[in-house]
Amino acid sequence: MKLTETPTLWYQQNCLLDPLYVRTKIDGFLAEDMPRGDATTLSTIPESSQSTAHVLAAEELVFAGAEIMPHIFTDACQLSLKLKDGDSVSKGTVLAEIKGPSQEILSRERVMLNLIQRLCGIATQARQYADLKAPDGFKILDTRKTTPGLRLFEKYAVAVGGAYNHRLDLSHVIMIKDNHLVAAGGIAEAIALCQKRNPDGLYVELEVDTLEQLAEALNVGGIHAFLLDNMSPEVIKEAVQLVRSHPQGGMKIFLEASGGITYETLPDYIWTGVNGISVGALTTQAQNVDIKLDFVA
Repeated sequence: MKLTETPTLWYQQNCLLDPLYVRTKIDGFLAEDMPRGDATTLSTIPESSQSTAHVLAAEELVFAGAEIMPHIFTDACQLSLKLKDGDSVSKGTVLAEIKGPSQEILSRERVMLNLIQRLCGIATQARQYADLKAPDGFKILDTRKTTPGLRLFEKYAVAVGGAYNHRLDLSHVIMIKDNHLVAAGGIAEAIALCQKRNPDGLYVELEVDTLEQLAEALNVGGIHAFLLDNMSPEVIKEAVQLVRSHPQGGMKIFLEASGGITYETLPDYIWTGVNGISVGALTTQAQNVDIKLDFVA
């Protein structure tokens, strides 16, 4: 089922990164790794030394790094990417070739590998989730459960893998969760305040744990999306029917399920009628893949 209004508000694929953002982040990573230079490389490698290196997949993976790797090295190095983002590769595949000063390649090797191993790991896992059989229009969504400082990189990797990006940050969508309801005094109170204090007209999503909360919120109105949290597939089906048949609901409200849903149990939830399922594990449980850099000349 798809939203009839502004569907990209709830799911999109951010497969492009601002080059300035990437370079700024890389500069910070390099400063962290060699605050006073690479002592070993500077002590052992002649400044005139030139090398060719291959970046290799040491296991099967989905590649995510075409928006990043060209910004890791300076113009003194020639980087030749052998793949596109989203390509599935087998063990031993050359991902990229780097030619240039040996000192620079060695000094930037670890920053590159740490980042690309992480992002390819996320993309590889996202592909597994995205490949599950699902109704037309259904989306696997990520969350804000990302590594501080790496959110845009990690959401990019999710999108490259074929899953979708949900809420980018706290500024783009109003997301009323259980602790907000407690602090505000309840559903009606939270929505009323939200309507008064939302001059920019941001879209509003409400997290509900029970059908009773859902019915109350529908009667109050003003909600554009519901997060059905920690509900069984059977209860979610009831929730979907309640929303779709309600005068304040219909097909315009986006329905998202989340909470305790694993890769193994996803098939039980995918066909409940929700628009999407958000999975924190896309980023929190992704394992770095094995990628290495070998000098070949």
